[in-house]
Amino acid sequence: MNLPQYAVYAIRYAHKKERNRHDNFIAPPGPPDTHDSPMPIDYFVWAIVGDGRTVIVDTGFDHAEAAQRGREITRLPREGLALLDIDSHAVEDVIITHLHYDHAGTLSDFPNAKFHIQDLEMQYATGRYMQYEAFRYAYTAEHVTELVRKLYQDRVVFHNGDEELWPGLSVHHIGGHTMGIQAVRVHTQRGWLVLASDASHFYENMEAQAPFPIVYNVADMLEGHAKLYRLADSQQHVIPGHDPLVMHRYPAPSNELQGIVVQLDLTPLA
Repeated sequence: MNLPQYAVYAIRYAHKKERNRHDNFIAPPGPPDTHDSPMPIDYFVWAIVGDGRTVIVDTGFDHAEAAQRGREITRLPREGLALLDIDSHAVEDVIITHLHYDHAGTLSDFPNAKFHIQDLEMQYATGRYMQYEAFRYAYTAEHVTELVRKLYQDRVVFHNGDEELWPGLSVHHIGGHTMGIQAVRVHTQRGWLVLASDASHFYENMEAQAPFPIVYNVADMLEGHAKLYRLADSQQHVIPGHDPLVMHRYPAPSNELQGIVVQLDLTPLA
């Protein structure tokens, strides 16, 4: 079977500079004197384009959320997508990897989309664990309730584990970071690419087997890193969810989009 080859874009919409290595690992790898060294974080949404469809992965957050959480937003996700001539109002399918505030805000900017999510993520975000601040602080209640409202409008599609959505494009339950986080596997011109989202925030989380500290189950997170690698054509085909290195390892689709968008299906830069 000849699978379609999708173009895949990472759109950077926000960042936080004031962050150190000890914020990004349960136990930071490397010498102790490096634990307080800077390690900023970027925020992305992703676009998958090809075979007559455009699929968006995650919806980011807005200016109000950025102000509340101390992040710097450079453009709304819909504004970043518009730079690729993608109209968020015309998008028909959005994959929500998990419901944390930075992945499931601005849902109203996609008024004609169906939202794809794992059963376990909705169960987690609306269930008993949310009585604990340690689990719920990365969620925004209004985002979760908005998705519930969309469920009652027949606009939520649930997935149970690993499922193919279309030829060459599938979702895969990973777990770890949240109970129901899923990754996205995409067939591209350079092979099978995996959008890890927050199954691994940084390359180093996977490479050093050093878990990120916002976690539902540490064992599932580490097993999830191994699964991400198995799903991809190589370790270099796995794209972490928040690593600024992504913007340096891949080319922009045009000079005008330097520093804003990179194209992940192209050969990485040297």
